[in-house]
Amino acid sequence: MANPGASTTIKRKPDIQHANPMAQTLLAKLDYDQLTNCMRCGFCLPACPTFRETGLEPESPRGRIALMKAVADGLMDPDQAFQDQMNHCLGCRACEPACPADVKYGQLIEQARDAIEDHAEHSAPIKGIRKLMFKGVFPHQNRLKWLGRSLALYQKSGLRKIARGTGIMKLFPKHLREMEQILPDATGKGVVERLGTVYPAKGEKVARVALFRGCIMDVMFADTNVNTVKLLSEAGFEVVIPETQVCCGALHAHSGEMDQARDLARVNVKAFREAGVEYIVSNAGGCGALLVEYDHLLSGDPEYRELGEWFAPRVVDVSKLLVEKGRIPEFAEADAAAAAAPVTITYQDSCHLRNVMKSSTAPRELMNQVTGAHFCEMKDSDRCCGSAGIYNVTQPEMAGQILEHKMEHANATNARYLLTSNPGCLLQMKHGIEKHGAKDRMEAMHIVDYLYERFADRSSKSD
Repeated sequence: MANPGASTTIKRKPDIQHANPMAQTLLAKLDYDQLTNCMRCGFCLPACPTFRETGLEPESPRGRIALMKAVADGLMDPDQAFQDQMNHCLGCRACEPACPADVKYGQLIEQARDAIEDHAEHSAPIKGIRKLMFKGVFPHQNRLKWLGRSLALYQKSGLRKIARGTGIMKLFPKHLREMEQILPDATGKGVVERLGTVYPAKGEKVARVALFRGCIMDVMFADTNVNTVKLLSEAGFEVVIPETQVCCGALHAHSGEMDQARDLARVNVKAFREAGVEYIVSNAGGCGALLVEYDHLLSGDPEYRELGEWFAPRVVDVSKLLVEKGRIPEFAEADAAAAAAPVTITYQDSCHLRNVMKSSTAPRELMNQVTGAHFCEMKDSDRCCGSAGIYNVTQPEMAGQILEHKMEHANATNARYLLTSNPGCLLQMKHGIEKHGAKDRMEAMHIVDYLYERFADRSSKSD
């Protein structure tokens, strides 16, 4: 049952001066109203991947909220076990749609990680890597392009073959070696370098929209960005790509770097406001989930609060925009012409696209419109695949368990194509296909790439 007073009753934080500095920071940063809104009803338990894997109460949203509140109330210290449990959460937010009290669990887990990170004692290598990536690379598009060019050189010059052949890769943990094998081809030429900053609509213009190109997306998945722009153009949208946009800040927010996430959000809201667009299009569920909450992220900033409130409601996933506002092109599965039956396709939901952006039907509507294709719903397609940003790197054991179950369901569909709407999910499913022996009969693709390649009128794809 719902708690009608949950969103209106203001609850005071306990007036406690913790001896433990991290506990004091947690008390200051946690939204105490959200902590006390949790009714301990248990509706979140079957929705939580880590609880489903372990059956342990601390591995559930309800359990983690209880731990947060115990620290805030001075009943326990935030010891290493507490910190590990906060980091063991995938952040998939499947608990939120299941919660009758509308507890904002995603915000709580980010607040907890932010407080923990303020006092974290990382080793020198980890501290250096975090500083390099979060501050030195992700916020700077030119450095990302340099990284893309360097990765492309490694992949295409023969260095990758040498690294694998000489056994150098064996110096890295097994899960990192496996992930390296399924990395797509990198590039230093992103969507702006290939299409410019404005791409016209085909036919009568429906609306002027802006593409959020992302950071990793524009280096490792630049083709998907290009295909997104061209697909939107076919559907009647003029597409603007603001050059001054930066990383969305999602990886920062999930990793306890909330101040840096806010800095990036400030740059983005200004860049897109100046672009004069009706919608801000995302093709990555993980990015979109933070973008759509920029209003919350910047709510405490009097200078940028209004810009955040302007920005957030205009963020939309590409599939949803195509279905609700666009002229959807005709799609046809070419492989079906030579087959005795339609080509089977299936879909793995992006957790953040489904649970935060509330967009699960639009991708399915598009897939069902492909002539010559049969869409087969995967069992538990709404369950996390184990990618969760960089979770499959930091928590490989749990990610591997979750992926194993996911591949059981994927294989049961007998699908030729397994489609996703998020780069992390795409890499995780590629990893699953490789690891679980399905690479000869199944291919993972981003839904945009799949649809773009299947225009019924192939001539319409010319630049």
